[in-house]
Amino acid sequence: MSKPYLQHNGKAIETGGKFKHVMAIALDPTSDYKEGIVRCITERVGDVEVSGYVDRSEIRKIKGDSLESFSIGERLNFVRADEVIASLSTEGSEFIGFEDPDIFVDESSLVHVYFTLPFLDKSKKHTIVHLGHAVGNDLDSLEMTAPALLADPKTHEGAKEISIAPLNSRGIRLNLFESSKREKDRTYSTVRIAIAENMGKPWKAGEIVFHPKEHQISWIGGHASPGPLLPRSFIDMGENKLLGIMNGREANKKVGDKTKYGMFSVGLFIYDYEKGKIDWVSPEPLIRDTEARTITFASQFVETKPGEGILYAHVDDSFVRAYALYADGLKELLPNHFKFPLK
Repeated sequence: MSKPYLQHNGKAIETGGKFKHVMAIALDPTSDYKEGIVRCITERVGDVEVSGYVDRSEIRKIKGDSLESFSIGERLNFVRADEVIASLSTEGSEFIGFEDPDIFVDESSLVHVYFTLPFLDKSKKHTIVHLGHAVGNDLDSLEMTAPALLADPKTHEGAKEISIAPLNSRGIRLNLFESSKREKDRTYSTVRIAIAENMGKPWKAGEIVFHPKEHQISWIGGHASPGPLLPRSFIDMGENKLLGIMNGREANKKVGDKTKYGMFSVGLFIYDYEKGKIDWVSPEPLIRDTEARTITFASQFVETKPGEGILYAHVDDSFVRAYALYADGLKELLPNHFKFPLK
């Protein structure tokens, strides 16, 4: 059997002692993936293994001489950020910083950055999470716009962590995003459709396409979050389908009066971007970092040569690791009815 991945040694980002925790790397394709951005934790209160912890964050630029080693630079700035954040603030809420960015370059070479906009309710009962957006000619000229997706004001079902899909036959992108769903005494993280007719304008939230409660998959029994979709040039899944990276977490457990999180792992899924349907999710995880206590969470993939690429994931919301992915090994993990090479 061919190996599907290889964990790199060490960390992919050097902090220079500036930050104790960094996560959620996003690389800029216009720089040949040698530059990008990363979420840096400025303050952490609580334990990432236990519900209720709070991170305050900012997004910083990164630069690397190779795809295996990056250094942290200046803070990423958005024109109109204060204005947009003020428009989203409500009485009793506190904005706790920009989180979890993604970069997309459109057909006219404009750079779009999407990111989480979290507002902590001062009663500490919940966090309201919007999906923010900014656009510019490059990372130095970004202007913040209205959010791509807003949290539901009644249910607090939010929007974060996106997978950007190709255009379908109608010229629309059926992107994916992580949301939440309260079910009696438990809240799940679900995967939903985001209907994007224009990547620079607000999207429309669509239906849930993966709900952990409805599937008997233990590694993703509590929380699901879509990661990067792998390009067809890396692994060809056939017409209108792509192989994607899914981040999944085991169901929460009650320990005394606290809620303890399960293990977060990296797995696979097959997405039909024409229909907006997840056809399959791997029954077992693909990657659990050897140093992870509770979290391995993927955010970026870069194809490096035919059949090979680098996946970046953060471990315990603290440091970023690179993993080599091999298409031949991944193919052996897919359902039997997918035969390669596909025509």
